Amino acid sequence: GDVGRFDAEGFLTLFDRKKDMVISGGFNVYPSDLEAVLLQHPAVADVAVVGVPSERWGETPVAFVVPRDGVALANAELLQWANAQLGKTQRLGDLRQCAELPRSAIGKVLKRELRATYAGNGAADKT
Repeated sequence: GDVGRFDAEGFLTLFDRKKDMVISGGFNVYPSDLEAVLLQHPAVADVAVVGVPSERWGETPVAFVVPRDGVALANAELLQWANAQLGKTQRLGDLRQCAELPRSAIGKVLKRELRATYAGNGAADKT
C-alpha cells in the first residue's frame, strides 16, 4: 500500500500511502505533496491532509494545521497562500486548525479520525 518513486540511480523513495491518496476530479492528489508545501509556511508547526467527500470533485483535500506556539494564523490567508503554491488539480478545499494531530501509540497520524472529525462537523459534501 505504499507509494514511491525510483530516482535516476535506482533508489526507491517511499513518500505516501496509497489508501491516503485523494482522487479529486479524476486526478491523483498525494497528501504528502500538499503537506510539504504547507510545512514551508513559517506559521505551521505540523500538518496532515485528508480527502473528504465532495459532490463536485468526488473527493477534495482538506488540511488540518497545527500552528506554531504564539503565532496567530488566519485560516483564509493560509488557505489562499497554500493554493497559490499548489497546482490547479491539487488545491485544498478547506483548512482547519487544531491544537495537535491525533496520533497512534507509535506516532503515526490517525487520518481516519481527522476525516471523521471533519464529517462530524457537517462539512462533508460542501466542498
